Order: sequence, then structure tokens, then C-alpha cells
Amino acid sequence: MIGLFKRKGLGVQDFPGFGGFSFLFYLYLYAPIVVLVVFSFNANQSATVWTGFSLDWYRAAFANQALRQAAGNSLLIAVCASMVATAIATLAALGTSRGAKFKGLQLSMGAIMLPLVLPEIVVGVATLALFSTIGLSLGYGNLIIAHTVFCIPFAYLPIRARLNDMDLSLEQASADLYAGPWRTFRKVTLPLLMPGIFSGLMLAFIVSLDNFVISMMVSQAGTTTLPIFIFGLLRMGVTPDVNAVSTLILGVSVLFVSLSYLLGKKNA
Repeated sequence: MIGLFKRKGLGVQDFPGFGGFSFLFYLYLYAPIVVLVVFSFNANQSATVWTGFSLDWYRAAFANQALRQAAGNSLLIAVCASMVATAIATLAALGTSRGAKFKGLQLSMGAIMLPLVLPEIVVGVATLALFSTIGLSLGYGNLIIAHTVFCIPFAYLPIRARLNDMDLSLEQASADLYAGPWRTFRKVTLPLLMPGIFSGLMLAFIVSLDNFVISMMVSQAGTTTLPIFIFGLLRMGVTPDVNAVSTLILGVSVLFVSLSYLLGKKNA
């Protein structure tokens, strides 16, 4: 059957029933999210019984001092971790794409991508064990360090992709006009690379903002992040205010991921 489809130039989407299966898959994947968003506007105190439209739970969420503190912690950590991770990822992308080839290139790229491949719980336990062994207790610093390491591959991928798509002739022309490596980087490479850098920055930011497992492992007293705070609310059951906060996080995530995608496509 597969050979017949290949000979006719057809793809997997042309198999009988593929459309229906895809519809059921996406329905299963996104229906719970749609239900969560809809019930975040529910006027009822029950999270499962619809009685009317209301914004009361959003107002209650913004009035919650503990929630605002957790959101502030998450924003602080995400901003710091994403900026440091993007700077490291940019240097790594330049080293593996523009630098001279070296014997351990593939091994180095594998090490960069390791946090993306390993289960997040493994990264969290390993980070906690390391911090406990060396006695590191920096409060927010522990979370920033852990998030930075985890976010590096997410920032690295769009930056490396941007570098691979760039026209080398522009950098070569700069060198032919007697511009040194640093001047070529500042005037040619960096401006062309900026869409990829911003794309990687926003992707790293949202990954850090949404992170739960690693944050749960290494957070200390007073450094509760928003995902951990929501998890604490869920212990009392799913309530409309939890739906409201989750919808806000979903909206921010979709916005940043969309901007990351659009910037990654800019001038591609």
C-alpha cells in the first residue's frame, strides 16, 4: 500500500481516514484547553457548572496578593534566565556554525541539546543534587541558574537556524572591504542575526515562565513561581480562579510563541 502511494506521488495525508483521525487527535488535544478558557468566564463558583458570563474571577485573580507575588517572581526569573540563556546560546551558535571546525563539534552540539532531550524530572533532580552537594543557596539565584541551563537549547535552535540561512557572501564582502572580524560581526552578522536572537529570547522566556518541574525541585522559601502557586491551588480542587490564571498564562504563552515564530520567519 505504501509503495503504491509513493509511486503515485501521494503523501501520508492521502491515506483513507487520515483527515478524520487528525480531527479526532486535535479535538482530544485542544478540547480541554477550550473548556478551561470558557469556564474561566463562568459566573458560578463551580468550575464545571455554567451559569453565565462574568469577569469576576479575573478580578479576583488580580486582587490576590500571593498570586501577584508569584507572578512577579516568575517574571523576574524568566527575564534573567532568558537573557543569560540567549547570550550563551548566541555564542554557542556562532562557535558551532561560524567557528573553525574542531574534533568535538558534534559532541559539543549534543551537550548543548542535552537538557532538551533528557526528561525534565531528571534535569530537576540532578540540579537539586548539585546545589545540595556544593551548598548553593542563592534564593532566586538557584532558580535563575537552573532555568538558564534548561532554556539554552530552546534559544540555541532558532539562532542556529538563522545563522544557517544567512548568506555568507555578505560577511565575505565585508572582509574583502578590509573590515576586521569584530567590525564584520557588529555591522553585518549581528544585524542579520537579530530576528533569530529575539526569537530565541522569547522562546526561552516562555519556557522559563511556564516551567514547573525544575522550579518545584530547586525553589526555596519566598521564591514560589506562578506554576507552583497554581499547583498549590489545585490541591483544593479546580476552581474558576485557577481557570482564570491558567487562561492568562495560556494567552501569554501563545503570544510569545507566535512572536517567536514570526521573528524567526522575518527576512528568512
